[in-house]
Amino acid sequence: MTTPPSAPGPRVSSVSSVSSVSSAGSADAAVFDRRTGSPWLRRFHPGPGHPGSPHPGSPHPGSVQPGSLRPESPSGSSATLVFLPHAGGSAAYYHPFSAALAPRAEVLVAQYPGRQERIGEPVPGSIDGMVDGLLEALTPWLDRPLVLFGHSMGALIGYELTRRLEHAGTPPRGLIASGRRSPLIERSEGVHLRDDDALIALVGELAGTDARLLADPDFRALILPALRGDYHAVETHRHVSGPVLRTPVSVLTGESDARVSVPEAMAWRESTAGAFTFRGFPGGHFYLNEQRDAVSRAIAEDLVAFTTLAGR
Repeated sequence: MTTPPSAPGPRVSSVSSVSSVSSAGSADAAVFDRRTGSPWLRRFHPGPGHPGSPHPGSPHPGSVQPGSLRPESPSGSSATLVFLPHAGGSAAYYHPFSAALAPRAEVLVAQYPGRQERIGEPVPGSIDGMVDGLLEALTPWLDRPLVLFGHSMGALIGYELTRRLEHAGTPPRGLIASGRRSPLIERSEGVHLRDDDALIALVGELAGTDARLLADPDFRALILPALRGDYHAVETHRHVSGPVLRTPVSVLTGESDARVSVPEAMAWRESTAGAFTFRGFPGGHFYLNEQRDAVSRAIAEDLVAFTTLAGR
């Protein structure tokens, strides 16, 4: 098992690992990100080819102002990297990864309904519903190389999205699956059926969220619908047999993740006929918090590897 060298970094806010909340959303009018043309996708930083984009390794100027980038994908050969958040997660959690990787790829982050500026929208409650929305939102980017990164629930969404894209004849260049057992291994843990206290306790256990914050009734009321809906989507999803992927798959996992064993993570190998790589990192389910720099380097390496494989 190969473990890239770790690099400590500031811990990601535990609040954003669940959901950051904005009052801007409403059930009647979805809030569009003018930089992507869709409520499903956020773009925090200009990618390669945009004015003001830094070269890899140079200081990043920070996030752009709304409306300063077109919804259309810019021309060029660089990949579009799409982050697919975990259950209860929001786009804000992946902002640091966007900052680190924007010099190397056009970085988009999925924003599922029911959180942040989409707080007033109903949570889809199914993996297929998530994939439907994302597939439509990603249509303008399908003429460029696409790489998907999904953590936990996001890895399952990435797998099903990859299957759809392959079936449509527009396969992604690669899939990076993080913190999730192979989609061929199914088990229901009944998380979405637990009472509110038990569900909140699990969040605190996995993400290390401040117990005082999780005890706040207003905060709990905001995060619980998305959290429960996402767990319902994951636990009621059933794998439909079909051809294995042809897309290369890279798997990242926390070596002490109590919810995903290393053998379960390595079992992703059986889901693809394409190239497969595996990396283990120190840490648990949210190893991303402590290993942000090392994970960013691993993703950058995968972007290069996927490009090399595509050119063969």
